[in-house]
Amino acid sequence: MATNNVTAGFQGIPETYNNMVETIESLGVQYGLKALGAVAIFIIGMWASKQLRKVIVSLMHRSKVDETLITFVASLAHVALQVFVIIAALETLDVKTTSFIAVLGAAGLAVGLALQGSLSNFAAGVLMIIFKPFRVGEVVDAGGVLGTVREIGIFTTVIDTLDNRKTIIPNAKMTSDNIVNYSANNTRRVDIVAGISYGDDIDKARAAIKSVLAEVPGILENPAPDIFVSEMADSSVNFAVRPWCRPSDYWAVYFGVTEAIKKKFDAEDITIPFPQRDVHLYEHKGE
Repeated sequence: MATNNVTAGFQGIPETYNNMVETIESLGVQYGLKALGAVAIFIIGMWASKQLRKVIVSLMHRSKVDETLITFVASLAHVALQVFVIIAALETLDVKTTSFIAVLGAAGLAVGLALQGSLSNFAAGVLMIIFKPFRVGEVVDAGGVLGTVREIGIFTTVIDTLDNRKTIIPNAKMTSDNIVNYSANNTRRVDIVAGISYGDDIDKARAAIKSVLAEVPGILENPAPDIFVSEMADSSVNFAVRPWCRPSDYWAVYFGVTEAIKKKFDAEDITIPFPQRDVHLYEHKGE
């Protein structure tokens, strides 16, 4: 009886072994194909991400998009596609990525809250690069600073003030108020006030100003300068003198016309009044 049991036990070993081998082969085929699929997805996906980056850069260069924005958009698309490829490869291996994505989302939210100010600067920088309210080299008044734009970055803008101080301004501040671009248009008007005394001849003064505007370099003939009486002030009759020039000639014209008018008025004996006050003293005699 015992011999029969032993014999039956030995006879069952090959069957168990065969079942084990079949199970291993089945699992090997099943997960081996999945592993091969995951590797294929990873390799092809990484190659596709590089190709997509090149295509984006090429298209944006053809559209003459700012180089800073090209680099940023291409890098962002590249990283986003890489993350998608990794998740797809893990899904092929039956790795549950739901929790992984949730953790990434929570981490992204925490980082976003911590970097709220930086993200607002980043968003403002992207908008400025896209819509171009000003360009490098132009004179602007933005963010409380007047000067020449030297660099437009993703987070900050660098402006050299008129006295050559380097000022770094957060992009969110640059776009939070009005932006005055003094270089955007081809021409710019120079506004100067010239006063004469009430006893002087208005026509003579106008002729003197007109001759000055014909001599100062940088003043455009078209549009023609305007010269008219703008105000009868307390001590003077004021002329509004408004020549036009190129934006780059603004200060040369402004200072040149101001000085030339003073010299012309002196040569023509035209008085330039200044505020005066007459004080009358009365002697009070007591009763």
